[in-house]
Amino acid sequence: MAEQGLSILVETDDVNILFDTGTSISASYNADVLGIDLSRIDKIVLSHGHHDHTGGLRQVLPKIGKEVEIIAHPDIWAAKYSRTQGQKDRYNGIPFQRQELERLGANFNLTTKPVGITDSIMTTGEIPMVTDFEEIEPVFFVKENSDWQPDKLLDDQALIINAESGLIVILGCAHRGLINTLYYAQQLTGVKTIYMVLGGSHLIHASEERILLTIAALKELSVQRLGLCHCTGLPAIMLMAHEFGSRFFFNNAGIQIHVVGSVRGNKGSEVCRSLGKGKTPSRVLPLA
Repeated sequence: MAEQGLSILVETDDVNILFDTGTSISASYNADVLGIDLSRIDKIVLSHGHHDHTGGLRQVLPKIGKEVEIIAHPDIWAAKYSRTQGQKDRYNGIPFQRQELERLGANFNLTTKPVGITDSIMTTGEIPMVTDFEEIEPVFFVKENSDWQPDKLLDDQALIINAESGLIVILGCAHRGLINTLYYAQQLTGVKTIYMVLGGSHLIHASEERILLTIAALKELSVQRLGLCHCTGLPAIMLMAHEFGSRFFFNNAGIQIHVVGSVRGNKGSEVCRSLGKGKTPSRVLPLA
């Protein structure tokens, strides 16, 4: 089943992580179709608080059937809106009350910092914006009482897997910038090689100049595999497919990505020195 949203399952021998939950029923439905037992999920990571990444929580949590840690930024609970001139303001935050999700088993671990999940997997926490060509789309706002404030999307985060072949970075929407996210992944881990990038990159409304600058930066980073989807947008996807050839693939629901090889030791920051050595995921599988 297809819908505008994102959900990616990461399976390892030690832990199974659901990264985002889609917009509504797609992640749960597709898991059933693919024969995936969601009760085996150990943790959920939310990339940010938009509804197309959190809207599947009501369907997923009952199938997990136990208390499950949800790692996210505190700002996921902000009153998030999209505001476009000439159109009605549209709420696009989490479509549920926190208490309802906690009754279904959600145990929220809300932090601005990176979180080490296993010896080889961590979240980024807040991502610094350092490039001069990436910016947050100006349609996103937070409503604070009766006041509107631009949404800095500090809750935007990614999942990093440190494999023998290099870093695998899984994006939700990369609202704070695809390249900013990759630079920060390198900084956190001390690993320069980026093997694979998966997920959404929010280039759907980007100018051609920004897309070309993004492509140039990806080439400079020597990213070996690109599996983009969701909010990347077809114009950016077509340009990237042309520029990267067989290194690019459209990361639609149901694709199975098998990761082979041991995990590299980390020589980076204090955050990642504690990650040590371990096993890579056996499978990464988009559900929505």
